[in-house]
Amino acid sequence: MLKRRALVLVLPLALLAVSPASAAVKASDVIQRAIDGFVRPAYASLHRHAEVLTRSMHKLCTAPSPDELDAARAAFSATVDAWSSVEIIGFGPIKENNRLERMLYWPDRKSIGLKQVQAALAAKDPTATDPAQLAGKSVAMQGLGALEYVLYGDGADTLAGKDEPYRCAYGAAVAGNIETMAGDVADAWSKPDGFASLWANPGPQNALYRDGNEAVTELVGVFINEMEMARDVRLKGFLGAKPDADKPKQAIYWRSQNTTNSLAGNLAGVDALFQASQLGDALPEDARWIAESIHIQLVNGVATAKSVQGPINKALADPALREKLEHFRLITSSLSTLLGTRLTAEFGLTAGFSSLDGD
Repeated sequence: MLKRRALVLVLPLALLAVSPASAAVKASDVIQRAIDGFVRPAYASLHRHAEVLTRSMHKLCTAPSPDELDAARAAFSATVDAWSSVEIIGFGPIKENNRLERMLYWPDRKSIGLKQVQAALAAKDPTATDPAQLAGKSVAMQGLGALEYVLYGDGADTLAGKDEPYRCAYGAAVAGNIETMAGDVADAWSKPDGFASLWANPGPQNALYRDGNEAVTELVGVFINEMEMARDVRLKGFLGAKPDADKPKQAIYWRSQNTTNSLAGNLAGVDALFQASQLGDALPEDARWIAESIHIQLVNGVATAKSVQGPINKALADPALREKLEHFRLITSSLSTLLGTRLTAEFGLTAGFSSLDGD
Protein backbone atom coordinates (compact mmCIF):
# COMPACT_ATOMS: atom_id res chain seq x y z
CA MET A 1 0.00 0.00 0.00
CA LEU A 2 1.05 3.61 -0.53
CA LYS A 3 2.38 5.60 2.36
CA ARG A 4 2.43 9.37 2.40
CA ARG A 5 5.61 11.07 3.47
CA ALA A 6 5.72 14.35 5.27
CA LEU A 7 6.10 17.36 3.04
CA VAL A 8 9.44 19.08 3.08
CA LEU A 9 7.95 22.55 2.94
CA VAL A 10 9.04 25.67 4.74
CA LEU A 11 6.48 28.45 5.02
CA PRO A 12 7.29 31.93 6.31
CA LEU A 13 5.94 32.60 9.79
CA ALA A 14 3.98 35.56 8.49
CA LEU A 15 1.79 33.14 6.58
CA LEU A 16 1.29 34.12 2.98
CA ALA A 17 2.21 37.71 3.77
CA VAL A 18 4.18 38.02 0.58
CA SER A 19 2.75 41.41 -0.31
CA PRO A 20 0.60 44.11 1.29
CA ALA A 21 -2.37 42.78 -0.66
CA SER A 22 -2.05 39.37 0.93
CA ALA A 23 -1.01 40.45 4.43
CA ALA A 24 -4.55 40.16 5.77
CA VAL A 25 -4.85 36.50 4.83
CA LYS A 26 -4.75 34.25 7.88
CA ALA A 27 -3.92 30.57 7.96
CA SER A 28 -6.89 29.82 10.20
CA ASP A 29 -9.26 31.49 7.71
CA VAL A 30 -7.85 29.56 4.76
CA ILE A 31 -8.19 26.25 6.60
CA GLN A 32 -11.64 27.01 8.00
CA ARG A 33 -12.88 27.81 4.49
CA ALA A 34 -11.40 24.55 3.23
CA ILE A 35 -13.19 22.63 5.99
CA ASP A 36 -16.57 24.36 5.73
CA GLY A 37 -16.56 24.78 1.96
CA PHE A 38 -15.24 21.38 0.92
CA VAL A 39 -14.27 18.78 3.51
CA ARG A 40 -17.47 18.68 5.56
CA PRO A 41 -19.93 18.82 2.63
CA ALA A 42 -17.86 16.30 0.63
CA TYR A 43 -17.85 13.74 3.42
CA ALA A 44 -21.54 14.39 4.07
CA SER A 45 -22.18 13.71 0.38
CA LEU A 46 -20.22 10.47 0.57
CA HIS A 47 -22.31 9.37 3.54
CA ARG A 48 -25.57 10.12 1.71
CA HIS A 49 -24.46 8.16 -1.34
CA ALA A 50 -23.34 5.27 0.86
CA GLU A 51 -26.76 5.22 2.52
CA VAL A 52 -28.42 4.94 -0.90
CA LEU A 53 -25.97 2.21 -1.84
CA THR A 54 -26.80 0.17 1.26
CA ARG A 55 -30.54 0.51 0.63
CA SER A 56 -30.05 -0.48 -3.00
CA MET A 57 -28.13 -3.60 -1.99
CA HIS A 58 -30.80 -4.61 0.51
CA LYS A 59 -33.51 -4.14 -2.11
CA LEU A 60 -31.53 -6.26 -4.54
CA CYS A 61 -31.17 -9.01 -1.95
CA THR A 62 -34.84 -8.89 -0.99
CA ALA A 63 -36.25 -8.81 -4.52
CA PRO A 64 -33.49 -9.71 -6.99
CA SER A 65 -34.07 -8.64 -10.59
CA PRO A 66 -32.10 -7.16 -13.48
CA ASP A 67 -33.55 -3.71 -12.67
CA GLU A 68 -32.53 -3.89 -9.02
CA LEU A 69 -29.05 -5.03 -10.04
CA ASP A 70 -28.79 -2.03 -12.38
CA ALA A 71 -29.94 0.24 -9.55
CA ALA A 72 -27.33 -1.19 -7.16
CA ARG A 73 -24.62 -0.75 -9.78
CA ALA A 74 -25.71 2.85 -10.39
CA ALA A 75 -25.58 3.53 -6.64
CA PHE A 76 -22.11 2.00 -6.52
CA SER A 77 -20.84 4.26 -9.31
CA ALA A 78 -22.36 7.30 -7.61
CA THR A 79 -20.60 6.35 -4.38
CA VAL A 80 -17.31 5.94 -6.25
CA ASP A 81 -17.78 9.45 -7.65
CA ALA A 82 -18.40 10.87 -4.17
CA TRP A 83 -15.41 9.02 -2.72
CA SER A 84 -13.10 10.02 -5.59
CA SER A 85 -13.72 13.67 -4.81
CA VAL A 86 -13.11 13.46 -1.06
CA GLU A 87 -10.41 10.78 -0.96
CA ILE A 88 -7.88 13.56 -1.61
CA ILE A 89 -8.29 14.34 2.11
CA GLY A 90 -6.23 11.34 3.15
CA PHE A 91 -5.51 12.58 6.68
CA GLY A 92 -7.47 13.19 9.85
CA PRO A 93 -10.40 10.93 10.81
CA ILE A 94 -10.14 8.78 7.65
CA LYS A 95 -6.72 7.61 8.86
CA GLU A 96 -8.07 6.33 12.17
CA ASN A 97 -8.90 2.62 12.58
CA ASN A 98 -7.46 1.86 9.11
CA ARG A 99 -10.50 3.49 7.52
CA LEU A 100 -8.58 4.70 4.46
CA GLU A 101 -7.42 1.19 3.54
CA ARG A 102 -10.76 -0.34 4.56
CA MET A 103 -12.61 2.07 2.28
CA LEU A 104 -10.36 1.38 -0.69
CA TYR A 105 -7.60 -1.22 -0.68
CA TRP A 106 -5.67 -0.17 -3.77
CA PRO A 107 -3.34 -0.76 -5.50
CA ASP A 108 -3.55 -4.49 -4.90
CA ARG A 109 -0.65 -5.66 -7.04
CA LYS A 110 -0.66 -9.16 -5.58
CA SER A 111 -4.46 -9.52 -5.89
CA ILE A 112 -4.75 -10.11 -2.16
CA GLY A 113 -8.18 -8.54 -1.98
CA LEU A 114 -9.46 -10.41 -5.02
CA LYS A 115 -8.36 -13.75 -3.59
CA GLN A 116 -9.90 -13.04 -0.19
CA VAL A 117 -13.22 -11.94 -1.69
CA GLN A 118 -13.33 -14.97 -3.97
CA ALA A 119 -12.52 -17.23 -1.02
CA ALA A 120 -15.34 -15.73 1.06
CA LEU A 121 -17.81 -16.21 -1.79
CA ALA A 122 -16.70 -19.80 -2.33
CA ALA A 123 -16.81 -20.72 1.37
CA LYS A 124 -19.96 -18.69 2.06
CA ASP A 125 -18.44 -17.45 5.31
CA PRO A 126 -21.46 -16.37 7.41
CA THR A 127 -19.44 -13.86 9.45
CA ALA A 128 -18.69 -11.89 6.28
CA THR A 129 -22.39 -11.08 5.88
CA ASP A 130 -22.49 -9.16 9.17
CA PRO A 131 -21.16 -5.60 8.81
CA ALA A 132 -19.94 -5.52 12.40
CA GLN A 133 -17.94 -8.75 12.05
CA LEU A 134 -16.80 -7.81 8.55
CA ALA A 135 -15.27 -4.61 9.94
CA GLY A 136 -12.80 -6.74 11.89
CA LYS A 137 -11.67 -8.79 8.90
CA SER A 138 -9.01 -8.03 6.31
CA VAL A 139 -9.13 -4.46 5.02
CA ALA A 140 -9.22 -5.85 1.47
CA MET A 141 -12.58 -7.55 2.05
CA GLN A 142 -14.68 -4.63 3.20
CA GLY A 143 -14.46 -1.65 0.86
CA LEU A 144 -15.22 -0.38 -2.61
CA GLY A 145 -12.87 -2.84 -4.32
CA ALA A 146 -14.60 -5.81 -2.71
CA LEU A 147 -18.05 -4.50 -3.57
CA GLU A 148 -17.01 -3.83 -7.14
CA TYR A 149 -16.10 -7.50 -7.55
CA VAL A 150 -19.40 -8.57 -6.00
CA LEU A 151 -21.36 -6.37 -8.42
CA TYR A 152 -19.23 -6.73 -11.55
CA GLY A 153 -16.84 -9.66 -11.15
CA ASP A 154 -17.18 -13.23 -12.39
CA GLY A 155 -20.65 -14.53 -11.58
CA ALA A 156 -22.10 -11.10 -10.73
CA ASP A 157 -25.05 -11.51 -13.10
CA THR A 158 -26.43 -14.20 -10.76
CA LEU A 159 -27.37 -11.33 -8.43
CA ALA A 160 -30.31 -10.63 -10.73
CA GLY A 161 -31.85 -13.96 -9.66
CA LYS A 162 -32.36 -15.95 -6.49
CA ASP A 163 -29.60 -18.51 -6.99
CA GLU A 164 -26.83 -16.61 -5.16
CA PRO A 165 -28.27 -15.13 -1.93
CA TYR A 166 -24.91 -15.32 -0.17
CA ARG A 167 -23.14 -13.11 -2.71
CA CYS A 168 -25.80 -10.44 -2.29
CA ALA A 169 -25.75 -10.70 1.51
CA TYR A 170 -21.99 -10.25 1.53
CA GLY A 171 -22.26 -7.28 -0.82
CA ALA A 172 -24.91 -5.71 1.41
CA ALA A 173 -22.59 -6.12 4.41
CA VAL A 174 -19.75 -4.43 2.52
CA ALA A 175 -22.08 -1.56 1.57
CA GLY A 176 -23.19 -1.27 5.20
CA ASN A 177 -19.58 -1.12 6.30
CA ILE A 178 -18.82 1.62 3.77
CA GLU A 179 -21.85 3.55 5.02
CA THR A 180 -20.74 3.23 8.65
CA MET A 181 -17.23 4.44 7.89
CA ALA A 182 -18.50 7.35 5.81
CA GLY A 183 -20.88 8.35 8.60
CA ASP A 184 -18.21 8.07 11.29
CA VAL A 185 -15.77 10.22 9.32
CA ALA A 186 -18.43 12.82 8.49
CA ASP A 187 -19.38 13.00 12.18
CA ALA A 188 -15.74 13.31 13.23
CA TRP A 189 -15.17 16.26 10.89
CA SER A 190 -18.34 17.94 12.21
CA LYS A 191 -17.40 17.81 15.88
CA PRO A 192 -16.66 21.33 17.17
CA ASP A 193 -13.74 20.07 19.27
CA GLY A 194 -12.52 17.40 16.85
CA PHE A 195 -9.83 17.21 14.19
CA ALA A 196 -11.27 20.16 12.24
CA SER A 197 -10.69 22.40 15.24
CA LEU A 198 -7.08 21.25 15.54
CA TRP A 199 -6.40 21.93 11.88
CA ALA A 200 -8.11 25.33 11.84
CA ASN A 201 -6.63 26.55 15.12
CA PRO A 202 -2.89 25.97 15.04
CA GLY A 203 -0.81 27.09 17.98
CA PRO A 204 1.95 26.23 20.46
CA GLN A 205 -0.40 23.99 22.49
CA ASN A 206 -1.74 22.21 19.40
CA ALA A 207 -0.33 18.67 19.22
CA LEU A 208 -0.65 18.48 15.43
CA TYR A 209 -0.23 21.99 14.02
CA ARG A 210 2.07 24.29 15.97
CA ASP A 211 1.55 27.30 13.70
CA GLY A 212 -0.25 28.49 10.60
CA ASN A 213 2.62 27.37 8.40
CA GLU A 214 2.13 23.73 9.34
CA ALA A 215 -1.64 23.96 8.89
CA VAL A 216 -1.38 25.41 5.38
CA THR A 217 1.44 23.04 4.49
CA GLU A 218 -1.06 20.22 5.04
CA LEU A 219 -3.43 21.87 2.58
CA VAL A 220 -0.79 22.55 -0.06
CA GLY A 221 0.37 18.97 0.34
CA VAL A 222 -3.10 17.74 -0.69
CA PHE A 223 -2.80 19.53 -4.02
CA ILE A 224 0.74 18.38 -4.78
CA ASN A 225 0.22 14.81 -3.58
CA GLU A 226 -2.94 14.37 -5.59
CA MET A 227 -1.35 15.35 -8.88
CA GLU A 228 1.40 12.82 -8.28
CA MET A 229 -1.07 10.14 -7.24
CA ALA A 230 -3.38 10.68 -10.23
CA ARG A 231 -0.57 10.75 -12.77
CA ASP A 232 2.20 8.49 -11.47
CA VAL A 233 0.17 5.89 -9.61
CA ARG A 234 -3.35 5.74 -10.97
CA LEU A 235 -2.81 6.66 -14.63
CA LYS A 236 0.65 5.24 -15.23
CA GLY A 237 -0.42 2.08 -13.45
CA PHE A 238 -2.27 1.06 -16.60
CA LEU A 239 -1.17 3.50 -19.32
CA GLY A 240 2.15 2.31 -20.71
CA ALA A 241 4.78 4.32 -22.54
CA LYS A 242 3.59 2.48 -25.65
CA PRO A 243 0.35 0.58 -26.35
CA ASP A 244 2.01 -2.81 -25.98
CA ALA A 245 2.94 -1.84 -22.41
CA ASP A 246 -0.63 -1.01 -21.35
CA LYS A 247 -2.10 -2.93 -18.42
CA PRO A 248 -5.86 -2.37 -18.45
CA LYS A 249 -6.53 -4.81 -15.61
CA GLN A 250 -4.23 -2.78 -13.38
CA ALA A 251 -6.59 0.19 -13.72
CA ILE A 252 -8.60 1.14 -10.67
CA TYR A 253 -12.33 0.25 -11.00
CA TRP A 254 -11.79 -1.36 -14.40
CA ARG A 255 -14.59 -3.88 -13.86
CA SER A 256 -17.22 -1.19 -13.29
CA GLN A 257 -15.84 1.13 -15.99
CA ASN A 258 -15.26 3.85 -13.39
CA THR A 259 -11.53 4.30 -14.04
CA THR A 260 -11.68 7.68 -15.75
CA ASN A 261 -14.68 8.83 -13.70
CA SER A 262 -12.52 8.29 -10.62
CA LEU A 263 -9.65 10.32 -12.11
CA ALA A 264 -12.11 13.08 -12.97
CA GLY A 265 -13.47 12.98 -9.43
CA ASN A 266 -9.99 13.34 -7.98
CA LEU A 267 -9.29 16.50 -9.98
CA ALA A 268 -12.79 17.87 -9.37
CA GLY A 269 -12.15 17.45 -5.65
CA VAL A 270 -8.85 19.31 -5.89
CA ASP A 271 -10.53 22.15 -7.78
CA ALA A 272 -13.40 22.37 -5.29
CA LEU A 273 -10.97 22.40 -2.36
CA PHE A 274 -8.69 24.99 -3.99
CA GLN A 275 -11.65 27.26 -4.74
CA ALA A 276 -13.23 26.80 -1.31
CA SER A 277 -10.01 27.65 0.55
CA GLN A 278 -9.49 30.81 -1.54
CA LEU A 279 -5.77 30.16 -1.27
CA GLY A 280 -5.27 31.93 -4.58
CA ASP A 281 -6.48 35.19 -3.01
CA ALA A 282 -3.28 35.26 -0.95
CA LEU A 283 -1.18 35.62 -4.09
CA PRO A 284 0.21 39.02 -5.12
CA GLU A 285 -1.77 40.73 -7.87
CA ASP A 286 0.85 39.99 -10.50
CA ALA A 287 0.77 36.28 -9.62
CA ARG A 288 -3.01 35.76 -9.55
CA TRP A 289 -2.71 34.18 -12.97
CA ILE A 290 -1.31 31.10 -11.24
CA ALA A 291 -4.57 30.45 -9.40
CA GLU A 292 -6.57 31.09 -12.57
CA SER A 293 -4.37 28.70 -14.54
CA ILE A 294 -4.70 26.03 -11.86
CA HIS A 295 -8.48 26.26 -12.02
CA ILE A 296 -8.54 26.18 -15.82
CA GLN A 297 -6.22 23.17 -15.99
CA LEU A 298 -8.22 21.29 -13.36
CA VAL A 299 -11.44 21.89 -15.29
CA ASN A 300 -9.72 20.71 -18.46
CA GLY A 301 -8.43 17.63 -16.68
CA VAL A 302 -11.89 16.71 -15.43
CA ALA A 303 -13.40 17.15 -18.90
CA THR A 304 -10.62 15.15 -20.55
CA ALA A 305 -10.99 12.24 -18.14
CA LYS A 306 -14.77 12.20 -18.52
CA SER A 307 -14.47 12.15 -22.30
CA VAL A 308 -12.97 8.65 -22.08
CA GLN A 309 -15.86 6.30 -21.32
CA GLY A 310 -16.55 2.58 -21.63
CA PRO A 311 -14.25 -0.37 -20.88
CA ILE A 312 -10.73 0.87 -20.27
CA ASN A 313 -9.20 -1.88 -22.42
CA LYS A 314 -11.22 -0.67 -25.41
CA ALA A 315 -10.27 2.93 -24.69
CA LEU A 316 -6.60 1.99 -24.67
CA ALA A 317 -7.04 0.20 -28.00
CA ASP A 318 -8.63 3.29 -29.56
CA PRO A 319 -5.87 5.72 -30.69
CA ALA A 320 -8.12 8.76 -30.26
CA LEU A 321 -9.15 7.84 -26.70
CA ARG A 322 -5.64 6.78 -25.77
CA GLU A 323 -4.44 10.19 -26.91
CA LYS A 324 -6.91 11.75 -24.49
CA LEU A 325 -5.40 9.73 -21.65
CA GLU A 326 -1.98 11.01 -22.70
CA HIS A 327 -3.40 14.52 -22.69
CA PHE A 328 -4.69 13.95 -19.16
CA ARG A 329 -1.16 12.99 -18.15
CA LEU A 330 0.20 16.22 -19.64
CA ILE A 331 -2.42 18.26 -17.80
CA THR A 332 -1.47 16.72 -14.46
CA SER A 333 2.20 17.38 -15.21
CA SER A 334 1.39 21.01 -15.93
CA LEU A 335 -0.58 21.19 -12.69
CA SER A 336 2.34 19.72 -10.77
CA THR A 337 4.46 22.59 -12.07
CA LEU A 338 1.85 25.20 -11.26
CA LEU A 339 1.20 23.85 -7.77
CA GLY A 340 4.56 22.41 -6.79
CA THR A 341 6.78 25.06 -8.33
CA ARG A 342 4.95 28.28 -9.21
CA LEU A 343 2.53 28.44 -6.28
CA THR A 344 5.06 27.30 -3.71
CA ALA A 345 7.63 29.78 -4.98
CA GLU A 346 5.21 32.68 -4.56
CA PHE A 347 4.53 31.60 -0.99
CA GLY A 348 8.18 31.12 -0.18
CA LEU A 349 7.85 27.37 -0.06
CA THR A 350 10.52 24.88 -1.00
CA ALA A 351 9.22 21.63 -2.41
CA GLY A 352 11.73 18.93 -3.12
CA PHE A 353 10.20 15.71 -1.96
CA SER A 354 8.73 12.37 -2.97
CA SER A 355 5.31 12.36 -1.37
CA LEU A 356 4.45 8.79 -2.19
CA ASP A 357 6.29 5.69 -1.12
CA GLY A 358 4.98 2.41 -2.45
CA ASP A 359 6.00 -1.21 -2.59
